[in-house]
Amino acid sequence: MSAIQIGAVFPQTEIGSDPIAVRDYAQALEELGYDYIVAFEHVLGADLRARPEWRPFDGAPPPYSHETMFHEPLVLFGYLAGLTRRIQFATGVLILGQRQAVLVAKQAAQVDVLSGGRLRLAVGTGWNDVEYQALGMDFHDRGKRIEEQVSVMRALWTQSVVDFEGKWHRIDRAGLNPLPVQRPIPVWFGGAAPVVADRIGRMGDGWYANVPLSVAKPFIEKMRASAATAGRDPGRIGVQVCLLAGKKPPEERARETASWLDTGVTHFDYNTMNTGFTHLDQHVDALRRFKEALPDHIVKGR
Repeated sequence: MSAIQIGAVFPQTEIGSDPIAVRDYAQALEELGYDYIVAFEHVLGADLRARPEWRPFDGAPPPYSHETMFHEPLVLFGYLAGLTRRIQFATGVLILGQRQAVLVAKQAAQVDVLSGGRLRLAVGTGWNDVEYQALGMDFHDRGKRIEEQVSVMRALWTQSVVDFEGKWHRIDRAGLNPLPVQRPIPVWFGGAAPVVADRIGRMGDGWYANVPLSVAKPFIEKMRASAATAGRDPGRIGVQVCLLAGKKPPEERARETASWLDTGVTHFDYNTMNTGFTHLDQHVDALRRFKEALPDHIVKGR
């Protein structure tokens, strides 16, 4: 197999708002030889004090609030495109249902142009109804809309003039300019519900697997079965795994990558957020140690 791509999760909640620190982090990753940067996203954080009974995760409270910092991924990547030369950019994931598909297509195309074709767009439906309400989008039909949204974006990325009429979108002979370098930009999906596995098999370029291996294995089997049914090559669908640093040392997390190889994983992310680091250098050092500890057959291919 070819070498697996190695990425790092941008420490959204801890890096702060200093643009120099953001630049330094991205350039440090490029110097370390990382292949891509992943940025999580949320447009708004809800004030949890006003929602003491809110439990969107099976009885657990939301993992972030209005006090948690999130840089906007596409603006962030546009900034970093001019400050880097090689490293790729990936969303993980962009909440597509709460955004206008045509505007996302325009913004993503612009990032792809400015970066020379270095964008990978992972999208999902999200869980935060507060954001949907504030952005004026319907929270309840988000799963049904996302497939049409992706179809709209791909049409806009590959055709100079688009004539599209769907259930939620109408484009009357209009198009983007400039078009992206990649035609189309790769679209991956996040989420772990059975409907997502079917969706990726039918129309996705890859899956962002922010789940344990025990959950990922049956999901990937269903995803590949769906691809085969749709007449697609299952082997061409990527699998991106997010490894949380947690309390384990980077070297131990690096060794754990071997257990994923039989799933056909193509990308590994190392996530250093929420590990107690107080300085950017600590994130970078952990990322250096993780990459240095990766088995040779993962980095170089086998």
